[in-house]
Amino acid sequence: MISDQAVRQLAAHAGIMPSYRNLAGIRQSTSRETNMALLRACGIQLDNDAMAVEALKRIEAARSERLLPEELVIVSGKPFRLDFANPAMWQLVLEGSSDPVAEDRAKDFIDLPPMSSGIHKLTVTDGGHSEVIRLIVAPATAPSVADVTGCERLWGINLALYGLHSKRNPGIGDYEDLEQASTALAAHGTGFLGINPVHAIGWNSDEVISPYSPSHRGYLNASHIAVDRIAPVSDRTLALMAAWKENTGGVSQTLVDYESHARHHRPLLRALYDDFAASASPEQAAQFKLFCEREGEALRRFAGFESLSDLHGVDWRTWPVPLQQPNLDDVSGGDNPDFHMWLQWQAENQLQAAQQQARSAGMALGLYLDLAVGARRDGAEAWAEQDSIAEGVSIGAPPDHLSPAGQNWNLAAFAPSKLAANDYRAFRTIVSRNMRRCGLLRIDHVLGLNRCFWIPDDGSPGGYIKHNFGALLAIVRIEAERNRTVVIGEDLGLVPGGFRSALKDSGIYSYSVLQYEKTRLGSFRKPARLPAHSLACFATHDTPTLEGFVKARDIDWWQKLDWIDEREGRKLRRRRKGECAPLGKLAGNRPGKDKAPNGATLTPISHSVHEALAASPVCMVSVQQDDIEGQTETQNLPGTINEHPNWQRRSLTPVDQLLRHPELEEIGQLMTEYGRNCRMIAKKEKAI
Repeated sequence: MISDQAVRQLAAHAGIMPSYRNLAGIRQSTSRETNMALLRACGIQLDNDAMAVEALKRIEAARSERLLPEELVIVSGKPFRLDFANPAMWQLVLEGSSDPVAEDRAKDFIDLPPMSSGIHKLTVTDGGHSEVIRLIVAPATAPSVADVTGCERLWGINLALYGLHSKRNPGIGDYEDLEQASTALAAHGTGFLGINPVHAIGWNSDEVISPYSPSHRGYLNASHIAVDRIAPVSDRTLALMAAWKENTGGVSQTLVDYESHARHHRPLLRALYDDFAASASPEQAAQFKLFCEREGEALRRFAGFESLSDLHGVDWRTWPVPLQQPNLDDVSGGDNPDFHMWLQWQAENQLQAAQQQARSAGMALGLYLDLAVGARRDGAEAWAEQDSIAEGVSIGAPPDHLSPAGQNWNLAAFAPSKLAANDYRAFRTIVSRNMRRCGLLRIDHVLGLNRCFWIPDDGSPGGYIKHNFGALLAIVRIEAERNRTVVIGEDLGLVPGGFRSALKDSGIYSYSVLQYEKTRLGSFRKPARLPAHSLACFATHDTPTLEGFVKARDIDWWQKLDWIDEREGRKLRRRRKGECAPLGKLAGNRPGKDKAPNGATLTPISHSVHEALAASPVCMVSVQQDDIEGQTETQNLPGTINEHPNWQRRSLTPVDQLLRHPELEEIGQLMTEYGRNCRMIAKKEKAI
């Protein structure tokens, strides 16, 4: 049996936390079994005591041999002095180059010149000993809203892309719906339009509909491609297009029919690709070739995965052993990989067009995209990035106010040591790809940059493992600077001391959900006291809508699912009734308007909540389309899969009616009154 001391020492080296405080503030110790499972996940084999001792010796020897740190985080554009007393030679090679940009002999220090942002290499040679230091050079902060837009305060709309619908689109919401919605919403003074993640779900992953369970976060969901924005050529494609336009009978007015959509949408995409392959113009062919060359091997791997999944199933862990490693030479059978690269080309072009249209229509930031916390363990990202992925564990969360039973998300986790050894390539690439498509990026469960809760497959209790928080934050700042992207960190849940301050120091905006903003006595915190460097909203996709909160719809579901009994339900409803009364007074005693434009009236509570948010000091206010429409059901009920219609509810308002939506007009006027219409502010400044 391996000694407890050896296990604890190895766990400390690996960054496994010995304990954490749970929701009740009680310290939970990490068990021996958890330490063992998490160490194996990091690639440390522990079959016997000798192996543990040998692993310790290797780790300690490697650390003792180093003269300098493995990596340093440095502010870009400023010189940096590294103390080093040995008379060694050093040379600096910048990212993307193989030639040194500076070199010298160290005396008591190494003076590094100002560097642009990126991950560079410093090589130090002392006699026969040579070592490389990873230099993560980043701006001090990510761009602020004021940096990017010139405005201090904004507001925007969050909605579910899959729920959008229009006369031209009988299936799930697509990128053309998004483009048209951005035009309509910009007219109401919105500075951004937020949507659910649009990561690739997997061409053959028919049973997966949650946008937070992607196959790969670096690529896009082909189900949102607007097929009528791709010109058909052949008679076959024209016939399929006509059938797609007639596909309205099987679509519910309230819920998205994913199966029906796929049945019509996928054959049409294949036919459109066949048309392209047979008769693309030289210009079109050149554009597609340029896209593939720019995206490189990573795109080819993704397309290879999609092709192989058509032949061997969606879970790569069940494929023939030779195919379980991402070897491009083994891609044969199934779909043509070029088809999947073409799908990504189309999706990328359409999403970029939506962002360009949003900005052209007057949105200061444009699209607000959401980066999911991880990708499915059976999906393309986990397959392609195995050299950075932890083995035998899933990302999850301990019990908290979002889910008192805890959560296992069945998502792949980056192993800190593996990720660093690859210069954080996998993480950086995903962040970069998402930022280039938007003006505002929300990082879901941003706590994962600091520490991640891993749940072992062997049944051991979960435990936390620390990431190199400083390095990951620096990489976010690098990519935000390059793409001029504002960043929000979803910082709900159990947050360690100093975490939010570190985010703020990096220029990352906090995420305030009014439902969770409570005082110690349990009353709602006044929006006037919310932090300025944040985005505030009343609800999210995982919480009750405003109407659902008032009607205690979430409590109804808990009781329906036997999570609570009738007695507990009555108790919670009494408490909720007491919580709702103050919501109508959040904006003070100022009366709301009796009539909104076009005769609409927001409920007193809705008007009060949105006015209080508008008047608050927060930089950004997000209003849910669900709350504008008075929806009762939440988009997703955490802890359920099929029991609740998660990720299926369609919006009540067709895209072509958003421009004249009366409640939306009222909200827009309210936000403009409180100085959140960036376009109006710009017009006034220009007139002056």
